[in-house]
Amino acid sequence: MTSATAIADSHARLLDLLADAGAGYRLLRHAPEGRTDLASLIRGHSLEQAAKCLVIRVALGRKQRRYVIAVVPGHCRVDLEAVRAEYGGTNASFAVREVAEELTGCVSGSIMPVSFDPAVEVVVDPALLEHEEIWFNAGRLDVSVALRTAGYLALVRPRVAPVSADPAQVPAQVPAQVRVPAAAVCG
Repeated sequence: MTSATAIADSHARLLDLLADAGAGYRLLRHAPEGRTDLASLIRGHSLEQAAKCLVIRVALGRKQRRYVIAVVPGHCRVDLEAVRAEYGGTNASFAVREVAEELTGCVSGSIMPVSFDPAVEVVVDPALLEHEEIWFNAGRLDVSVALRTAGYLALVRPRVAPVSADPAQVPAQVPAQVRVPAAAVCG
């Protein structure tokens, strides 16, 4: 399990990266939520603007593998076959939770579309980049970032490739306890 120190470090590193680059962003503090669909409702933006981030294990051959952070619009699923093909692998699968948390310094549900580990590349689906602004958890379940897409691309310099599958089903109704007012903080 990821330690509180590692989570605080990932969160602080993200905020430092944004501040040092002079990126135009907003922070939003809210009730803890790791599900993309529910977090989007709390934050008040379309699901298509949410950066859903999952760590994928790509097998490259016998005893060789690499990990990537696949970033897709919140209403989509990661297409594992597309990730495998993009990296020339023999297989692709979701990383084990403990490995994903260790590589990113974030608990599951708060993984960011940014990597501070040079061995972990970020690949983002171009459909997410169609929006002027994207939203994602800031390495914590109770803090999110709204970042201009152009700023995100300049800061992260991700690989851009089609890695999303058909839109996932989203719940028709949201439990009342997740409709919590959120307080915005400018970055």
